[in-house]
Amino acid sequence: MKKIVIVAIMLIAGGIFLLTTIASDASTYATFQDAKDSGKRVKIAGQLAKDKEMVYNPEKDPNYFSFFIKDTDGEEKKVILAAAKPQDFELSEQIVVTGEMQGEDFYATDLLMKCPSKYKDEEIYIKGEQ
Repeated sequence: MKKIVIVAIMLIAGGIFLLTTIASDASTYATFQDAKDSGKRVKIAGQLAKDKEMVYNPEKDPNYFSFFIKDTDGEEKKVILAAAKPQDFELSEQIVVTGEMQGEDFYATDLLMKCPSKYKDEEIYIKGEQ
């Protein structure tokens, strides 16, 4: 076989691998029950439970932030994010967390906030460490 054919086959295989990797991350939104049943990494959209406790103590651990959200089914769970608390977090209209259930808590690796309308649909993306 010619070298150019081998290189072309390798590029096509690499492209297919890249597309399948990207497609697996572009999942639809799930609920806490779906996350518990699947045991896999999922995205959950929900509303911040403002009446529940938010824990963030940067002096003790700057990469620990916990809060409660209510998913689209109305189920409320504790979310633990391994990152700092985002600015104006309490003002967000919707929160999307990506992660997995571990016991009764949801461990998020990523957090996406839909900001209030005064920001005209800006979104803030926070990448956690894990």
